[in-house]
Amino acid sequence: MTDTAAPAPSLRLYDSAARAVVPLAPTVTPGQVAIYLCGATVQGSPHIGHMRSGIAFDVLRRWLERQGQRVLMVRNVTDIDDKILAKSAAAEPPVEWWAWAQRFEREFDAAYRALGVAAPTYEPRATGTIPEQVDLVQRLLDAGHAYVGEAGNVYFDVRSLPDYGTLTNQRLEDLATTEDESQIDVEVEADKRDPRDFALWKSAKPSEPADAAWDAPWGRGRPGWHLECSAMSRRFLGEEFDIHGGGIDLRFPHHENEQAQSHGAGWGFARHWVHNAWVTVKGEKMSKSLGNSLVVAELLKRYDPAVLRLALGTVHHRSTVEFSEEGLAEAAALWERLSGALLRAMEVAGADAVDLPSQRLRDRLLPEDFSAAMDEDLNLAGAMAVVHAALKTLNTALSSPQPDAAGVAATALDLRAQLDVLGLDPLAAPWRERVLGAGSAGGQDAAMQALDHLVTAVVQERAEARAVKDWARADALRDRLAQAGVVVEDSPTGARWHLA
Repeated sequence: MTDTAAPAPSLRLYDSAARAVVPLAPTVTPGQVAIYLCGATVQGSPHIGHMRSGIAFDVLRRWLERQGQRVLMVRNVTDIDDKILAKSAAAEPPVEWWAWAQRFEREFDAAYRALGVAAPTYEPRATGTIPEQVDLVQRLLDAGHAYVGEAGNVYFDVRSLPDYGTLTNQRLEDLATTEDESQIDVEVEADKRDPRDFALWKSAKPSEPADAAWDAPWGRGRPGWHLECSAMSRRFLGEEFDIHGGGIDLRFPHHENEQAQSHGAGWGFARHWVHNAWVTVKGEKMSKSLGNSLVVAELLKRYDPAVLRLALGTVHHRSTVEFSEEGLAEAAALWERLSGALLRAMEVAGADAVDLPSQRLRDRLLPEDFSAAMDEDLNLAGAMAVVHAALKTLNTALSSPQPDAAGVAATALDLRAQLDVLGLDPLAAPWRERVLGAGSAGGQDAAMQALDHLVTAVVQERAEARAVKDWARADALRDRLAQAGVVVEDSPTGARWHLA
């Protein structure tokens, strides 16, 4: 049940249709924010560019929930598509198209989970909503916004809709086509009345698998790429909902055509459009054709998943992420400082005082600067500045000769509360076990245990040198550790170390 007493969200977002930062409130249903996010076309393994959208909208969802909103999130899976049919047929040996799609759907699910992206409320497949798509095509035919070609393809008549092009601010007369290049083929183009019309339904072809088509009043076939999202958003969110999201490359033609279909059907559709920017590698957009796709499963063999999320998820959603070894190194160093500070806080203040469940963190009052930054179009640069300040305060408290346990605990919880909004709290799932050590309440993983053993031996050797006032040797040992990225801090209770 929706909590109608919940306050309206104070969030302002850049609306791609309005081309301005606008208030989100009021929502269609008070106390609830309904979001439709264009998900994966499961034609191949997910790369880091695919994850940008999932992480960006996960942060949006977390911030809305932090403000007391119930978030209804729908993220679709496109499991029938020209590319899926072509790639499954070209595989050696050939694979059933549905098996091909299912394989990569599982890979996407694993990648989302590894990077801490919460599961959507609903995750419908295109093939699971064929009746709704057939109904939408019939509705558009009845309204005069669509027609059936000679070969049995059904097209949307873009000239029939006065507001076509308003999402991307384009004039119809300036367009040569409204189809994505990957969706164009000679047979589908052949019976269009206007080359700018786009396919709603593609008639069955003898060259394609017989089970990749469904019966419809105008002939057997399968849905066009754009059709499914209009049908699924209406099925799960209603005729009008709050936010439609996706990558900026989907604005045209996909989102423009979605809007046209839905408006043609008489639905209000999306009140706001929110798009995230690309991930680039050496200045070029992530793309298989450029040969720079970085598959998530392979990256996870080399990098901590939290580091990948930190690199992707702390950059403003409308800013391009330049994915590089240097950026990952910076993210790794920051993650080590964050998790290390919280582990030391647990040592000083006690696990019971610092290691609280995530739900308890969400009752804490966030700093005004942090909330103001998040409310202004999810300004992550501003929010991260507050996070860095909180980390500095915590480290200062920890380095005191006699740390105040209560003060350390409070500062650590404040830091965790901010990181929780970003999906980066080291003491929460899915990072918790890697930070604390799988199967251990307060230990570290095997690699950290080995490192601790080696560093502790050097620290002990340094302590012995200091005891006999061999300052030169003590300094040399400290310098050796520093060169390896290990910081040693002296205190009245002895030396402690952490990674730089």
